[in-house]
Amino acid sequence: FLVGGTSMETVAIFDSPGKGRGLKATKEFWAGDVIFSEPSLAAVVFDSLTEHICHSCFRRQGKLQRCGQCKFAHYCDRTCQRAGWAEHKQECSAIKAYGKVPNENIRLVARIMWRLDKEGSVVSDMQLTTLDELEDHIADMQEDELKEFKVDIHNFLDYWPRNSKQHTVDVISHIFGVINCNGFTVSDQRGLQAVGVGLFPNLCLVNHDCWPNCTVILNHGNQSDVNTMFHSQRRIELRALGKITEGEELTVAYVDYLNLSEERRRLLKTQYYFDCTCEHCKNHIKDDLKMAGREEDGVKPSEEQVKEATDYCFEMLEKTEKARLNGDYHELVKICRQCIEKTEPILADTHIYLLRMWSTLSEVQAYLQYFDDAAEYARKMVEGYMKLYNPNNAALGMAAMRAGVTHWQAGKIEVGHGMICKAYAILMVTHGPTHPITKDLEAMRMQTEMELRMFKQNEYVYHSMREAALKNKPMTMMHEPKSMEEGIKNLFHRRK
Repeated sequence: FLVGGTSMETVAIFDSPGKGRGLKATKEFWAGDVIFSEPSLAAVVFDSLTEHICHSCFRRQGKLQRCGQCKFAHYCDRTCQRAGWAEHKQECSAIKAYGKVPNENIRLVARIMWRLDKEGSVVSDMQLTTLDELEDHIADMQEDELKEFKVDIHNFLDYWPRNSKQHTVDVISHIFGVINCNGFTVSDQRGLQAVGVGLFPNLCLVNHDCWPNCTVILNHGNQSDVNTMFHSQRRIELRALGKITEGEELTVAYVDYLNLSEERRRLLKTQYYFDCTCEHCKNHIKDDLKMAGREEDGVKPSEEQVKEATDYCFEMLEKTEKARLNGDYHELVKICRQCIEKTEPILADTHIYLLRMWSTLSEVQAYLQYFDDAAEYARKMVEGYMKLYNPNNAALGMAAMRAGVTHWQAGKIEVGHGMICKAYAILMVTHGPTHPITKDLEAMRMQTEMELRMFKQNEYVYHSMREAALKNKPMTMMHEPKSMEEGIKNLFHRRK
């Protein structure tokens, strides 16, 4: 199911200097254009979420029904179960025969291989590459990585049914290698939580740039219709972030730009096995801002003070992770406050460790319903992000949305409405008008606009109405705080 008749006439494979194969645009694109969309070849739910997420539509549901045969697969209802049966059929009997459930990598490789055995190496006329042609980087793996890899293959061979087509270890290893460096994270329908991993062959051809011209989002399509005929598939969309000229290479970011260039390079080398040579890495663009001291009236702290504050902030960030894992939110607030008090006078508002602190504190305070505090730190975070990120970066859009909601919850309607408008403009480009998050934002924008008009007419009436509304139904949108790395940041899945 493809939007606007997108076919693969929009892109072409070419040899990208120093990067191997890549994709280039064969026509001009503008911000928000969908360059192509692609359903997954196969996808699975993460091991940790197999009972909480529907295995067919990847939605988060309170009460799921499980498959009566294998007792492993969970679905929203009969409609989802029917829609997912083709993918689950062989898995179902394999799990029963094996007597246990293999891990997500093994489940994904098995689903890929059953599909290829049934349909051949090209499953649609849109597919630009076979899996054989994709890199597996097995030769580049470190020893400990190779060890785990071999355990997976060993377990796969035990799991793979005798009556399925038999493959050589080399063929199996290659597919494990491919998902290891090309698996793409599948999020829930709202795009707020990573819930699984899938393989999208064409997306594998898009090379990395730290300041890319495209972004990838997952669009779940329409799966609420009772008639499965009208279900559109879960698919990724490659969307243009700005003007792209004909013949230009298409790129996406595999790692978050809010890391220093040497850290991004390290992540890319260990996770994707290449050395990044993009402009931003070569010229260390914005690295100075990300580690800068705070300048006030021309007065700067010494390098020594900045380094000391930076190291302290880093240590405290590690402590916040511990407190978060223990679910000790009051301890978390204490750590953040202590750190911010000490380092805010010394570090610039673009310092990435300070930004992480503000982000963590605003998230936790919103969760604990201290909205004034949450709003203040969310605003600082967004202002810092705006100086660092590409103006159409999805993470910036999500942060502005969070800040907007928090200001709205705190009754700061003017800033709240402004932030929500800003988020909406970004997500129209990165997610498009039909994505559930954009629709949520559209509704919030109308709501805040109406409230802002009331506020301007009569502040007193506005505040008393708001009090009454809050007593009735608090505006909830926030989930429990998740780790920093969650959310939109880590789209490209890595085995931990």
